[in-house]
Amino acid sequence: MPMSQELILTESMEDYLEMFFRIVSRQGYIRPVDLSNAINVKPSSVTRMIQKLDEAGFIKYEKYRHIALTEKGMKYGRFLVWRDEKLKEFLNLSKENTRVEEQVEGIEHYITPATMRFIRNLIIYFTADPDRLRELESIQCQTDYPDRENLQYLRAWLFKHGDV
Repeated sequence: MPMSQELILTESMEDYLEMFFRIVSRQGYIRPVDLSNAINVKPSSVTRMIQKLDEAGFIKYEKYRHIALTEKGMKYGRFLVWRDEKLKEFLNLSKENTRVEEQVEGIEHYITPATMRFIRNLIIYFTADPDRLRELESIQCQTDYPDRENLQYLRAWLFKHGDV
C-alpha cells in the first residue's frame, strides 16, 4: 500500500488486532477459527478482516496456515491491549463505576496515545498514595455540572443499557 494511502485502523480493525495479539500471546499462534470463536463472528467476516489486515501489513497470512503478526502488528496489538487494560484500571479507581468493560469498549477507540499516557500517569499518581484517591473522592463537586440531576436522556449509554 503506497504511503500516500496509509490505512487508518477502524474500530473493528482495532478490535480484531487486539484479539489477534491476545490469542498469539496466550497460545503462540492463531488460526482463523480461533479468532472467529474468540469474538463470536462468522468465519467469512474473519476472512475479510484477515485480508484487510494482511494488506495493511499488520499480519502475515497464507491460506490454510497460521496467521502471524508482523512487527507492526505486534506493536499496535500490544498498545491496544495495554490501552484496554489501563482504561479498565483507570475507571475501576472510582467505586461508583459500573459496567467498566462496556464503557471501555465505548471510549477506547477515540482516545489518543497522548491521552492514554496522561491516564496512565493519573493511575500511577492515585495508586502511589491511596490518600490522594480518598482526597479526590471527598471533594464536593464545585462545578456547573448538576450532580443530582436526572440526566438519563442525554446519554446514549443509558439508551443502550437502560440503567442509571
